Amino acid sequence: MNNPRTRTTLRRRSLLLAASALTLLAPLAACGGSGTAEGDGKTLRLWHYEQEDGALSKAWDAAIAEFKRTHPDVKVVFERKTFEQIQQNAGMILNSDKAPDVMEYNKGNATTGLLAKQGLLTDLTPVVEERGWDKKMSESASVTARYDKGEMGGDKWYGIPNYGEFVLTYYNDDLFEKYDVDKPTDFKSFEAALAKFKAAGITPLANAGNDHPAGHWLYLLALSKANDTWVDDYQLYAGKVDFHGPEMTYAVDKYQEWLDKGYFDKKDVGLKGSDMTEQFVSQKRPIMVGGNWWFGGLSTDIDTFEWSTAPYPGSEKTLGSGGNHWVIPTKAKNKELAEDFIDITMSDKIQKLIGEGGSVPIAAQANTITNPKAKELITAFDSYQSINGLAFYPDWPVPGYYDTWLGATQNLMNGGKPDTVLDELAAPYEKYVSTRS
Repeated sequence: MNNPRTRTTLRRRSLLLAASALTLLAPLAACGGSGTAEGDGKTLRLWHYEQEDGALSKAWDAAIAEFKRTHPDVKVVFERKTFEQIQQNAGMILNSDKAPDVMEYNKGNATTGLLAKQGLLTDLTPVVEERGWDKKMSESASVTARYDKGEMGGDKWYGIPNYGEFVLTYYNDDLFEKYDVDKPTDFKSFEAALAKFKAAGITPLANAGNDHPAGHWLYLLALSKANDTWVDDYQLYAGKVDFHGPEMTYAVDKYQEWLDKGYFDKKDVGLKGSDMTEQFVSQKRPIMVGGNWWFGGLSTDIDTFEWSTAPYPGSEKTLGSGGNHWVIPTKAKNKELAEDFIDITMSDKIQKLIGEGGSVPIAAQANTITNPKAKELITAFDSYQSINGLAFYPDWPVPGYYDTWLGATQNLMNGGKPDTVLDELAAPYEKYVSTRS
């Protein structure tokens, strides 16, 4: 329930499955005659799936160029894959002698955790400590890079994230000025702003019930009453979670209150995430709470009004984590070269490039960024990192839980009783936790 690029339709996935396996294997077979197979330290084979011309792709291009400069005798064989190719076929490829030396891979128990449990990924813990990568990110940002028996939050590092992702607030500054509404500094002033916009005949909050935003809102409200223990219990199974406890009860009650007051529009129940951003871009809604993955598109699409970003003022915790990361397959031939490349991606130069491009570098300070809007974004992310405020995403703990959250929030928006909604969320979670080995 995070970055929408990681969710494709079942139909598209099924059509790509066979083709992905073939296209993933074919170029590797062609490379079989190179010096790579011998692991002689003369070739680095690298895969990633970032879209060309995106902030991260440009950063990785710069990292490759820097690697070539510092390793003039090493040939870099780079292959751009699709997310689907790597997601669907990684286990098969990494269990063969065709594994790359380093590749970008998705975080989470069902992806990095699963491959680590299967012994297909290199334990990077000694390297992390030796090169100081762990000192460049917060504890909460590194949770999805560390696993134990396939579950995130363990002691062993299997991935290195270079960027972060999180949910924050987007404000239409012009509408705040036009309607003489003060920018919120805390939850009380946030609700005051909602009330003032509504009194002026404007629905204040953008939303989308048929996609991740509505569930993000519900989880964010729960996080506003949660502490570290609750997050660990919910996300890492550290203890029992009471879905009718104060955290989730507050969330459904406040959500229903805002629906009744018209701060959310009940008609948004059928909208997608892109519809939500259109509400903000078209100035129909002055406030949007959403992921930093919308930032780049908004920067491109908005040219008629002033807007800004800030942490959501109602909670010290938000949805977010370290981003997808670099992994080194167990069967990689040139692991030291892979480590050198990862080290370059963690360098000040590359981290700054990530930030200037509008993404969120995990190891760069906001004061080094010259792009003013990007600086706002990074400052907000850093504020959460500094207080262990990244609390992951609501659908992560249980396989298939995204659909449960989608249905439960739609039920709430359609007038369902809060207790019933909590029961909907509790049932699959409690069943899964009771059966996990």
